[in-house]
Amino acid sequence: MTDAYIFDAVRTPRGKGKRDGSLHEVTPIHLLGNLFWALQDRNGLDTSQVDDVVLGCVTPVGEQGADIARVAVLYAGWDQSVAGVTQSRFCASGLESVNIAAMKVMSGQEDLVVAGGVESMSRWPMGSDGGAWAMDPRVNDKLAFIPQGISADLVASLEGFSRRDVDSFAAESQRRAAAAKAANKFSKSIIPVKDINGMVVLDHDETVRGDTTADSLSTLKPSFEMMGQMGFDATALRKYTTVEKIEHVHHAGNSSGIVDGAALMLIGSKEKGAALGLKPRARIRQVAVTGSEPTIMLTGIGPASKKALKKAGMSVSDIDLFEINEAFAAVVMRAARDLDIGMDKINVNGGSIAMGHPLGATGCIILGTALDELERTGKSTALASLCVGAGMGIATIIERV
Repeated sequence: MTDAYIFDAVRTPRGKGKRDGSLHEVTPIHLLGNLFWALQDRNGLDTSQVDDVVLGCVTPVGEQGADIARVAVLYAGWDQSVAGVTQSRFCASGLESVNIAAMKVMSGQEDLVVAGGVESMSRWPMGSDGGAWAMDPRVNDKLAFIPQGISADLVASLEGFSRRDVDSFAAESQRRAAAAKAANKFSKSIIPVKDINGMVVLDHDETVRGDTTADSLSTLKPSFEMMGQMGFDATALRKYTTVEKIEHVHHAGNSSGIVDGAALMLIGSKEKGAALGLKPRARIRQVAVTGSEPTIMLTGIGPASKKALKKAGMSVSDIDLFEINEAFAAVVMRAARDLDIGMDKINVNGGSIAMGHPLGATGCIILGTALDELERTGKSTALASLCVGAGMGIATIIERV
């Protein structure tokens, strides 16, 4: 087996995923173009040496459809020999791209791969692609489908997390993100988005609100209570019979933000990197995916992380930093319990509650954030993980070089 190394990681800022967001007027392929150009320039990269591009996109329709990975390669003016494939593992797609790239390199079949993802949520809302899971009554009845917000409230109800608990978690995410932003901790990876005239459209994460407190969040109404009353609570309670009532504690302030964004990572073998003058930044130690119960759906982080650790011959105590996607506050709080880790090791620079969750890109973004923090602090190992729609989990372990 050949080791797979990360040579570089870049991302766009995350723009508010609404029509008044700064990136709404920027097409998803142009978001990617900014990153392809930056990756090439930063590394003096001969693009003909790249074997493949693997991109995640959760809503591959319209402008994001038709294998945006290959089209983005051509749009960016990269060598036409570079292939491209678009895939979806729901909201883990960005990290899945990294893991596929790593496995391509580890197998020896390819030597240099670009991985990442894109999601323009202001232009193509979640659910635009349909799918039997949510759209076919026979399927969602058989699978006891409920929306993710109800699943998050179910997790909180099972674990005994109160509204104050999840609001306090969210406020801390905002505080950490604001502090990291003020200290320029994201500057190594963020590539300002420029329009077709070369003017900067956005150069910072747009949804960070450092003045957020648990008290200010307490005024927000629960987002998923009405959905629950429409019958989804009853569906959940039929499966989870130990729960008397679902407490609806999640809302826009303690759930991941809807944003636009993209990310790319350059991954390859040490030999290929040496030939091209690329300096390895981290070695990808191990990757894993796992399935989990599809109604609650958001509990796969613990099992996937444990699977990756076991395959790597490591334990939780061997990991210095954890990046766990903040799909909802209760998700990360549950994962911390499952893995028996303190919050001081998790998302030390904030997470998706503060900065947003551009579905197809987030996994790649948080792994890059972990790598930057390892280098900044001199620490050694990090694990990135996300819960996944329809009940899955994913994890990636890296070791700083």
